[in-house]
Amino acid sequence: MKVKSITKDSKKVSRSELVELLNQDLSREYQAIIGYVVYSQVLKGAEFMSIAGELEKHAAQELAHALIIAKQIDYLGGAPTVVANTVRTSENATAMLRFDLDNETETIRNYRERVRQCEELAEFAMGEQIRQILVDEQDHQIALATALGKSVPASRKAK
Repeated sequence: MKVKSITKDSKKVSRSELVELLNQDLSREYQAIIGYVVYSQVLKGAEFMSIAGELEKHAAQELAHALIIAKQIDYLGGAPTVVANTVRTSENATAMLRFDLDNETETIRNYRERVRQCEELAEFAMGEQIRQILVDEQDHQIALATALGKSVPASRKAK
């Protein structure tokens, strides 16, 4: 089933569409777990040791997020996906951190939309679960932006 991009001006999603969107989120959580595990181990140089340790913690948090999202998919009667989004790698540590920052920004944008969609379906507890995930994701975004010496990017819709 193909799901159209949902904006705040569009009609509310169905439960089956929410399952599909949550499975896309779950694929991004798997991607984050893999990325953080790999990046935390391959970042080299004194300037990256602090963030490398932080990335190890992020990997564990992303696993907790994946479990929450999988539970919500099951609650809605769906089957959690087993496919991760592709993890981008680089020999350049700064590039890897940028990949992570871009992924976190996309994840935050999607989870904010998911909260709205849950509320439209009167799935308030699910929305609260996703809000708690958002707290961690925004902390990850801040840590990555800080490590890169950048401002936290706006989590706006991609064009």
